[in-house]
Amino acid sequence: MSTIMYISSEAPTLGALLRGLRSRQGWTLKEMSVKSGIPVSTLSKVEHGQLTLTYDKLYQLSQRLGMRMSELFAEEESDAEPVVTARRSLGNLATAVRVETPNYDYYYLCAELRRKRMIPVLARIRANTVKEFGQLVHHSGEEFAFVLKGSVALHTEFYDPVTLHAGESVYFDSSMGHAYLVPEGCEEAELLSVMAGGNEEEVQTALGSHAREKAQL
Repeated sequence: MSTIMYISSEAPTLGALLRGLRSRQGWTLKEMSVKSGIPVSTLSKVEHGQLTLTYDKLYQLSQRLGMRMSELFAEEESDAEPVVTARRSLGNLATAVRVETPNYDYYYLCAELRRKRMIPVLARIRANTVKEFGQLVHHSGEEFAFVLKGSVALHTEFYDPVTLHAGESVYFDSSMGHAYLVPEGCEEAELLSVMAGGNEEEVQTALGSHAREKAQL
C-alpha cells in the first residue's frame, strides 16, 4: 500500500506557506500580485487551497520577490537560524509540502530547513510517455533516485531508457536532460529523489527545474 495514503490533513500546504510569507512581509494580496506578476485571483485561490502553482509560477514568484525557492517552502522561524553545521530535521509525509503538477505529485521533505545543500523529494510519477511529459528536464548538479513502489522508466539525453523496479536506484548527472515516466504495465510508481549541487544556488535551481512542465495556469 502506498505511503501517500497516510498523509495528515495537518500537513503544511503551499497556500498556508504563501499566506504566512505575505503576512510576515505585511503585504496585501494586491501588493503581492503587483510584486510577483501573478493575478490576485490566482494568489487567493492558492492561499485557500483551491489551486496549486506550476514550477514556472513558483520560480516567477521567487525571482520577482528576490527570494530563494527554499524560502517559499519554509515556515516562519521564531529565532534566527544558528550558525552551526550539526543541524538535523526529522521529516515525514505529514510535515512535507505537497505540490501537484501534470507530470509529478511532489512531497518536499524537511521543508523547514533553509539553505539546504540537498533537496529530498518523494514523487509519484504521472506521465507515461515522453510525448506526454514534454521537454526533458535539465538542472545543474547531480541526482539520486530510489524506486519505492512500482517501476520507473528513466529517459535521459545520452543513454537508452532504463527501467528501474522497486528497490533499485540510479545516480546521474542531472545537467543531462532527463524524465521519469511510468512504464507500460505499471499502474503506479513512487520514488525518492535527492537533488544536490555544488552550492546552494545550484540546489535551488534543481528544486524548481525538476518540476518544469509545459502546463500553465
